[in-house]
Amino acid sequence: MDITITFLGTSNAIPTAQRNHPAILLQWENEHILFDCGEGTQRQFKHANLNPCKLTRVCLTHLHGDHVLGLPGLMETLEMSEYAKTLKIYGPRGLRRHIDLLQQTYGRFNIAHEIHEIPLKIESGEFVIESAPMDHNIATSAYAFVIKDKLRLDKAKLKKLKLPNTPLIGELQKGKDIIWKGKKIRAKDVTYHEEGKKITIVMDTKMNNAAIELATNSDVLVCESTYAEREAAYAENYKHLTASQAATIAKKAKVKLLVLTHIAQRYEHNLKVIEKEAKKIFKNARIVKDLDVIKV
Repeated sequence: MDITITFLGTSNAIPTAQRNHPAILLQWENEHILFDCGEGTQRQFKHANLNPCKLTRVCLTHLHGDHVLGLPGLMETLEMSEYAKTLKIYGPRGLRRHIDLLQQTYGRFNIAHEIHEIPLKIESGEFVIESAPMDHNIATSAYAFVIKDKLRLDKAKLKKLKLPNTPLIGELQKGKDIIWKGKKIRAKDVTYHEEGKKITIVMDTKMNNAAIELATNSDVLVCESTYAEREAAYAENYKHLTASQAATIAKKAKVKLLVLTHIAQRYEHNLKVIEKEAKKIFKNARIVKDLDVIKV
């Protein structure tokens, strides 16, 4: 099943008429994971014709307002929409205190929810969410959503062998040989290897090796590209990335596709300068706009 990535907000700290504050929705099977929740995110769900009540997790990169101020409103909407799940909220050190302060200010979040501060590794059956600390001016993490490699059964070969649906099938899927009607059936003859997938999301940070390590061999790297190279001094001062630096991370990490987001408002009418600088270093790079969708 494809991973679907919907870009609900692609601006940086100041939104524009075309770009909302940062928010990215990743959908895979029953998982609907929101990475960051800037102001106006719940309205972007409406524009994208998506149902926020399907959310299973929220992963916050850091606690700056442009990445989290949409959370109180989203939680209230979920409550009024009779959200029936337990929402798992992940974020950096200080997240629990931040949520407590929000509830003191806006009232309790009356939906079932769990709060998890990172660094951590989220293991859940067929996938894992990894995180790594970044270098910003407050505690910040990047995330990698990784679907594990799988051993798949070749249904056509199983049908030909007339194998019944018994626990023996499960043994084959584990890579174990079985005996059927006195004949040995080797797992390698009726299975095939399906490679997993990896999506890495790097938001506010200056250039650092941890971003490269986390993104290594990603199918998609979604990376902040706040500034063009001519504003490299701003990037260094505010601990953000230039488009060239994002492309350098992509190249060193050997990713397949680089997606540029978190674009400063000053480039709204000159986006080509951002994309052009990235493509000089990493050809398979593209800028996304709000409500763009990528399937992997």
